[in-house]
Amino acid sequence: MAVLNVAVLVSGRGSNLRALLDRAASQAGFRVAVVVSDQPEAPALERAASAGVPVAMVAPAPGEGRAAFDARLDAELARRGVELVCLAGFMRILGSAFVGRWRGRLVNIHPSLLPAYPGLDTHARALRDGATRHGCTVHWVRPEVDAGPIIAQAAVPVRRTDDPATLAARVLSAEHGLYPEVVAGIAAGRLQDPGA
Repeated sequence: MAVLNVAVLVSGRGSNLRALLDRAASQAGFRVAVVVSDQPEAPALERAASAGVPVAMVAPAPGEGRAAFDARLDAELARRGVELVCLAGFMRILGSAFVGRWRGRLVNIHPSLLPAYPGLDTHARALRDGATRHGCTVHWVRPEVDAGPIIAQAAVPVRRTDDPATLAARVLSAEHGLYPEVVAGIAAGRLQDPGA
């Protein structure tokens, strides 16, 4: 059976990257072919290198527009033979042309039960609203932020004693279980973008 070549795009610490690396090492359906960051100091790059995974830096150049950045990113992914792109804390909005080229091969994990709380500060917003359930969502990416078709979700209870940090930690733990499971499902052909 063919092994799916996955790129993981990161901007920060890479905890979801670690979960994907662990899953890739334990089963043959996919492999992390490259980790790409837009941030030279992202701890995720060190995490990838220590696991023996190639890393690539695609940082925005001064004055560079989104289309030019996206074209450089696209070229890097094509050069590495990438078949699926996983956004894992990648803090840049990708343009519609890039998203269109990768449609059906581009997924994101978001720390809320979409469609609730797209965007940033999801945990604080859920607490402020008095939500009793929160969680995470893996979805197919569309040009609109956090608006693509939902693939899977994992819910956690919101506790009366929670603050944004404690809730975030519980959601992150759920992410680490959900994201690798979804990527494995895509690699096995069980999950497909309904609009691709």
